[in-house]
Amino acid sequence: MRQVQIYSRQGCHLCEEALRTLEVLQKELNFEIEEIFIDGDPDLEYKYGEQVPVIQIDQQPHDFFTVNPARFRKFFGELQK
Repeated sequence: MRQVQIYSRQGCHLCEEALRTLEVLQKELNFEIEEIFIDGDPDLEYKYGEQVPVIQIDQQPHDFFTVNPARFRKFFGELQK
């Protein structure tokens, strides 16, 4: 099963919105969501900083700040080929 990682910060409204969008897409596309909080992790804070939420599909960078459902479906479908 595909894994979608969302790198987030506590209290981040964009992160919460992206997670809700992923949860809707999850029902359609059947994948697992792993939410990873970068707060307090110097390496992750350095790597992702103010770009959160950062979305990866199977550890491959996909997007940041928002989840565009059409783009997500297209990217997800290309990985299936």
